[in-house]
Amino acid sequence: MTPSSKKPIHAPIQVGRPVPDFELPGTNGETVKLSGYRGRKVVLYFYPKDLTPACTQESCDFRDAAPSFGEANAIILGISTNDLKSHYKFIQKYELPFVLLADPEHEACELFGVWQEKQLYGRKYMGIVRSTFLIDENGILIQEWRNIKVKGHVDTVKQALGGGN
Repeated sequence: MTPSSKKPIHAPIQVGRPVPDFELPGTNGETVKLSGYRGRKVVLYFYPKDLTPACTQESCDFRDAAPSFGEANAIILGISTNDLKSHYKFIQKYELPFVLLADPEHEACELFGVWQEKQLYGRKYMGIVRSTFLIDENGILIQEWRNIKVKGHVDTVKQALGGGN
């Protein structure tokens, strides 16, 4: 790929700076625009794949914590490269009460720097590095957690929102 044929490069997102806007199809039947949530905090979590053990645990942990996130004026959005059909199955099977966004072209993933080379059993491939971003009511990134481990992560995010354990 020649430099002129690449997608425009955005400056890396940084804590304390505005998060670039994006639009993706959501399981709410709409094209979801990040800026549409101004006035509320957004917990944006990127996960590798629907219906896999760690991603299911993480999503169910967010599901179980959703009421306390709502009390903190925060909404939860999950993003993976799976399509909407896969997301609908995931939501139905685990009764997830929040919108999942489909990013098959990994546009938002690249915007947030979570689309990276990974390695499993000696094989290298591109994929999502599990990460969560906390965005304030004005669209400013206030905290990020990259390459996270699932156990205890949602409690850490709740604490950042002032929700305790």
